[in-house]
Amino acid sequence: MKKTWSWLLLAFLPGLWFAACGGEEIVEEEYFGKFDLVNDFDKADGMGKAAVPVSADDSNTAVWEVWNDWADTDSADARRAGLAWGADSGLDWNEKFALWIDGLSKTDAHSSSYKTFTITNPQGKTIQAPVLECAEVAYFLRATFASWYHLPFFVEAVDSTGTRVFMGHFGWRTASGRYKNSNKFRSWYRDYSDGQYDAGNWPRDEKLRGKKLYGADDDYQPFIGEGARAGAYFDELFLNKRVGHFLILLLSNFGSIHLADSANTFNLEPGAVRQGDLLLERWQRRGIGHTLVVKHVQEGQNPGTLMAELVSGSMPRRQPKWEDPTASKRYFTSNMTGGEGSNWSGDEYAKLGGGLKRWRVARALEGWYTNTILPRDLDYWISSTDYATIAARPGQFETLLDKLDPEAARDALLAIIEDKRDHLRNYPASCSARIGREEAFRDLYDLMEEHFGMSRQEVDARYRILDDYVFAELVYEQSKTCCWNSTTPAMYEIIMDYEQQLLEQQGDDCSGPLVFMNDNGYEVFRQHAEELGRGDEWVAWSADETCPQSGVATDTEASHEWTPYCDVFGPGSQTCQPDRFEPNNSRDAASAIMDGSHEELTICAGEEDWYWIRPAAGTLRVSIYFSNADGDLDLKLLDDQGQVVSSSAGTGDSETVEVSVSEEADYFISVYGYSGAENSYSMTITAP
Repeated sequence: MKKTWSWLLLAFLPGLWFAACGGEEIVEEEYFGKFDLVNDFDKADGMGKAAVPVSADDSNTAVWEVWNDWADTDSADARRAGLAWGADSGLDWNEKFALWIDGLSKTDAHSSSYKTFTITNPQGKTIQAPVLECAEVAYFLRATFASWYHLPFFVEAVDSTGTRVFMGHFGWRTASGRYKNSNKFRSWYRDYSDGQYDAGNWPRDEKLRGKKLYGADDDYQPFIGEGARAGAYFDELFLNKRVGHFLILLLSNFGSIHLADSANTFNLEPGAVRQGDLLLERWQRRGIGHTLVVKHVQEGQNPGTLMAELVSGSMPRRQPKWEDPTASKRYFTSNMTGGEGSNWSGDEYAKLGGGLKRWRVARALEGWYTNTILPRDLDYWISSTDYATIAARPGQFETLLDKLDPEAARDALLAIIEDKRDHLRNYPASCSARIGREEAFRDLYDLMEEHFGMSRQEVDARYRILDDYVFAELVYEQSKTCCWNSTTPAMYEIIMDYEQQLLEQQGDDCSGPLVFMNDNGYEVFRQHAEELGRGDEWVAWSADETCPQSGVATDTEASHEWTPYCDVFGPGSQTCQPDRFEPNNSRDAASAIMDGSHEELTICAGEEDWYWIRPAAGTLRVSIYFSNADGDLDLKLLDDQGQVVSSSAGTGDSETVEVSVSEEADYFISVYGYSGAENSYSMTITAP
């Protein structure tokens, strides 16, 4: 998520007064302004309007020099090999941007179980992707590419006086000159691009290293060093330090709503989707949304289909999360990405600026920079007021994007659900995680009924946990909890301790848990924190993003499609009881396990049990024992790439798999019921 309004604060920051090399006194100012749309969502877009004169390139506000045009294919620079393309490629720079995005290598996130990507700069220095909010990821990638290849770039908005303002390679400007007392990037900061530098002698800008992004205190870049913030990250990535200072301001002042503005992006036909495009979720006319970057696109297994993968940051900030094709398709087909239907206020989703977008390109036209559309993209452009065509896109993506086989789709949905739960364990107020979890459950209901013959109640009995009911989905615009981004893992522990005690007090007279939401405040949970001696760990509510609903007395629960808690977990409600390793129903949710004997394990209808182990060199052997007459169970052993290395699917009362391990490595164990069978089992693992 990304803030869409920032509050105008002309901040003369202490400690930022010093003399420039030419004797000029520097006053660095941060603008956190209420910047509105240039084109509201009911205004037709076009080929763009003149913004800033090209002569601004020579001003002392300039950030980087412009040598190239986005349409170039045959200039000297355009013919050179780049970070993701060979020499004489014949591609324009927008197509090269797509190749660059696609070529960013997948890697494990620094402190989470998901995948992110690395970035390699032109000097060959590789760094993990930074911790950012969702729209910040999009701005960061586009501006970084433009700066490295000396391409024009800017975004625009309207300030509180109605003045069009532009942030780009020429600095922060209006059509007539420097915007207020904004930074003089060329005068104040250094560009080391002409020098010979590598990781061993990389130049440092201590002023930049001390800067952080605006907003909640979640700007931490731990893989850069202890206490590192975004400024330190940018200092490590860029020789042109002006770009780092520029990004601090750009990312702090422009959000997802400005990407929805047709002055900065344009709507795109589904079949034209490629890497570097943007997918925007918009559920309200003003306020936050969600921005995802298209990371990878390839042909699907079925003719005429595609497989697409997205990456996105979040609020609170995180490294960009690389979504698999199933999770990505759910975003592409969501009505909140500009599709059919309306939000809680009756606004049509198609009129809120969501959906598939492509960046406009800044070009020098008749002496002025204009954010426009390249001629070769015009065939795929959808006018911003062609609401019928915009609304049809999620349905078109349903057909265009390929489907996984049922087992893989089930595992992917369960992984999404567990990912949302994990987010709530860290940020229990998160409404986006609650919404995302329930959207995945709705898809799971349909999948399990169609392919596995399981009813909704059976799905809930098998896959629901207490957390889902405690952190129930809320109506975003009618719930002040949804604005609260500063909740913590300690608060999750306090909430769940209260819920466990509440359920124990109910005994056989089940009435279910108390939903964690605003009900004339959160007093019952705060008091429980005090009773536990953890009162200082309870964080008071705060509006951590734009919050029109901050005055509501009681939050509003969304309509639930689930089976009521007491029907799932109440006395006598379950015949198949989850074991101690649950939830471990997919490879992404595999439970760590040690060698030895493990008793009282269960497989319930339509599920798999997954375990993870890291043996040393030698022979890894796994056996399960059960009564086949009660349900036939089978067994697989997979390597860290998900490839099956041994399997056993007999008809007796045991199954055994083994593999010879040459060096320490990760392996996964999968236990599953034949044709959805249920049974209890024990497992013995012999590992070197």
